[in-house]
Amino acid sequence: MNTKYIDLISQTFDFPQEEFKVDNNKLSFHDIDLMALVEEYGGPLKFTYLPQISNNINRAKQWFANAIEKNNYKGKYNYCYCTKSSHFKHVLNEALKNDIHIETSSAFDIDIVENLKAEGKITNDTYVISNGFKRAQYVTNIARLINEGHKNCIPIIDNYEEIDLLSEEVKGKFNIGIRIASEEEPKFEFYTSRLGIGYKNIVPFYNKLIKDNKKVKLKMLHFFINTGIRDNAYYWNELQKCLKVYTSLKKICPSLDSLNIGGGFPIKNSLGFDFDYEYMIDEIVNQIKTTCEAEDVAVPNIFTEFGSFTVGESGGAIYEVLYQKQQNDREKWNMINSSFITTLPDTWAINKRFVMLPINRWNDSYERVLLGGLTCDSDDYYNSEQHMNAIYLPKYNRDKPLYIGFFNTGAYQETIGGFGGLQHCLIPSPKHILIDRDEDGNLTTKLFSEQQKSEDLLKILGYAN
Repeated sequence: MNTKYIDLISQTFDFPQEEFKVDNNKLSFHDIDLMALVEEYGGPLKFTYLPQISNNINRAKQWFANAIEKNNYKGKYNYCYCTKSSHFKHVLNEALKNDIHIETSSAFDIDIVENLKAEGKITNDTYVISNGFKRAQYVTNIARLINEGHKNCIPIIDNYEEIDLLSEEVKGKFNIGIRIASEEEPKFEFYTSRLGIGYKNIVPFYNKLIKDNKKVKLKMLHFFINTGIRDNAYYWNELQKCLKVYTSLKKICPSLDSLNIGGGFPIKNSLGFDFDYEYMIDEIVNQIKTTCEAEDVAVPNIFTEFGSFTVGESGGAIYEVLYQKQQNDREKWNMINSSFITTLPDTWAINKRFVMLPINRWNDSYERVLLGGLTCDSDDYYNSEQHMNAIYLPKYNRDKPLYIGFFNTGAYQETIGGFGGLQHCLIPSPKHILIDRDEDGNLTTKLFSEQQKSEDLLKILGYAN
């Protein structure tokens, strides 16, 4: 009878997989010996595997190159990284190795752009697509960037006042885009996105405020839906509505030459994940070309703003199971040495699921468990994987420590959790390790940040200087 944990995984999924392998009873991730990482740095810990950022960027660029060639598409493709997914310098440094562009969301993003420009990581040829609702400081910072010569900074107009606000501070002419306020899926609590301008209002908006405005030039139409890029009727219907607006605008606005389809590529959240990226890109390119040809307008250059897809699959977190609590005849709680609320807040805030696997003891028998965090909050738990509505792990044994890993956690967790700040119940942020490869392909590791100490938290709270 096959009762080992490795038998369970092998029988349930196609395993091993490209990034996950088991050798000598231990899990490796992109050939990283995770137990060796734990033995060197201890736990709990988070890590970022930097080469995966470049890997995903170049996968997407190749998929678009293939689709453009296959469809004989005359426009160009530009990959933008959505900085709000992770603002860390090591992330931007890695991403910018790959001839990409930047999408910003707030005033301080522009300060980061200027810092990267000063270091030569970004040039005036780099597109800076500035999204978000713009007021005061954000407008000032965008204007400063443009006034200093960065003509490829394109503010995306989100409401009717932003053109005037920008015009007051930008010296000379500048390019703009317009964001479409997409209609959400029927299950949403609202019908239309709060971001952007409604489909029916965009052409009148152009005619009233842009057409005869000698200071601004419309270059881009921006389209994004909250559920992301999915192969379903809703996505294709919204894309067609967007293309109808684009072709209508293009006929009266010769300067319009770019379509930004936003982000929203999903990332792997279970061993059973299956998404045909190449098909989706090919179909998007095909539909854009087909619609433009039918309306007799030139096809646009295509921009994307991938955030989670860029950085998500580079991240991971490793915890130790400290103790098992048998709370009744059915429920066993494995208590980890950290907190889900503080270190993986997406699991608590939006019920997000990640790939979860044990780091060691793959040849041991397994059991069904719940995972509990250290805080006193009843919501600090993780109890299901999307593929099986349960968690199975090697059986708890006080004398055989068990380590578990959560993978593809690289997007948003530090931002939502408040990196370096106060955490729920004052649970400290874990140490963070950067993992890279040198020119010979050998793994290198570096401690990016230590686990928070009590004095760090006491200083924030005003108890210490």
